[in-house]
Amino acid sequence: MNIRTKLFIFIPILVILINLVSFFVFQSGKKVQESYNVMIDRVFLYKQISMETQENLRLLSGYIANQDTNSYSSFLRHKGKLQALQASLEKQNRGGNEELILENYSHLISSFLELETATTKKLLEQDFAGYAEQYKEVEKIASFIREDSQNLVDLELSNYQPIFKKIMANTRSMNQLGGILFILTTALSIVFAIWLSRSIVIPIQRLVYIAKQIGKGNLDIAVPVFQAKDEFSILGNMFHEMLENLRTLMGKNMEILEKERLVKELELKALQSQINPHFLFNTLNVISKLAYLEGAEQTSDLTVSTSNLLRYNLRKLDEPVTLRDEIKHAEEYFAIQKARFRDRVQFRLDINEACLEQAIPCLTLQPLLENAFVHGIEGMEAGAIIELSVKEIDDFVFVAIFDNGAGMTEETKEALLTASPVFPTKRRSTGLGTTNVFKRLRLFYEMEEIVDIISKQGEGTSIILKLPIKQGGQGKVCINY
Repeated sequence: MNIRTKLFIFIPILVILINLVSFFVFQSGKKVQESYNVMIDRVFLYKQISMETQENLRLLSGYIANQDTNSYSSFLRHKGKLQALQASLEKQNRGGNEELILENYSHLISSFLELETATTKKLLEQDFAGYAEQYKEVEKIASFIREDSQNLVDLELSNYQPIFKKIMANTRSMNQLGGILFILTTALSIVFAIWLSRSIVIPIQRLVYIAKQIGKGNLDIAVPVFQAKDEFSILGNMFHEMLENLRTLMGKNMEILEKERLVKELELKALQSQINPHFLFNTLNVISKLAYLEGAEQTSDLTVSTSNLLRYNLRKLDEPVTLRDEIKHAEEYFAIQKARFRDRVQFRLDINEACLEQAIPCLTLQPLLENAFVHGIEGMEAGAIIELSVKEIDDFVFVAIFDNGAGMTEETKEALLTASPVFPTKRRSTGLGTTNVFKRLRLFYEMEEIVDIISKQGEGTSIILKLPIKQGGQGKVCINY
């Protein structure tokens, strides 16, 4: 039985049982309430009739004493209310002796109303002897109505008592039945919850545990086998297949990574073994001293810059450096390019000293500066500007390299940002291309939105690096060639 069938069977059963309990309790309360409302309505009607009769008598007496228009209006208004109450009384359907009692009661009210009318008529006709006798009759009938009203209230209460006892007995029976159904539904709910947890929740917990272990990199964990032929058995089989595929892929990836590591190590060794660093540094130092002795200070400075540049390039590229080191290396590189371009180019620095301890992959700025020289300002005869700025905004260090050179197309910009090849095979750079610099930055800072390029053909290019603050030079940097 699959999970959907289980839920469609057992949940409606529980809902129906709970609704039955609620229905029985509601019906019991409804019957009691209806009987009580009927009895209260009748008692209230009798009391209203008694009170309205006394009010009519009082207003009639006031009209006899004052004989003004206001008293007569009030008397007529309350007389109308009494007639309305009499109409409500006549609508009640009662059987046996009660029907006769109510009929006599209604006749008393009719007599009271007729005598009131006759009294006011004689008063208007100035028949003082006649209205006095009729007023006495009105008072007598009003006292009869008050007594009968109280008798009817007592009768109503006495008649309602056995009915109320019967209703209460039925209510107790229904409450007992409701209690039995409540206990039954509670027991079924507990049994269903235990069964559901064993058949659904426990397998889910086991699968979640397996998923967490796989997420932690533990691929040696065994996937449980579910005996029930439901969705969990399918999920278990899929987990097993996924785990086997992951193990296979991890093995292949480890082989590929090991091969790439060996190739990169050989490439780096081949690059560094092309010249003897110690011999080269010593030779450049000798040339620098000789140029200084001969008075060629510019040649001496250029030789020292070249020596520092080569020494920096031959350091371990998989270790990060500080932004201070990268800027110093960029200055050495620009000093060499300055000897080539002379007054055709200006190099501007706008550096926030507080950002210079920012960790950054080695050889990040030089390839970007070289790209600005080769593809930006190389064709300019004068007025070329390259600017390097470092600022801290919020929790990021922004490094911007600007040139006012040729700019680039949108296709070239998108290709650089997506690491697609855009330049010819014959390149004129250090070997660490711009796209590889961007890739190393993304890997080092573990975020994608780290590079932005603003460029327009004929107006120059700005490469902006948004670096999360990362102090020091600890950790490893991925090398790409």
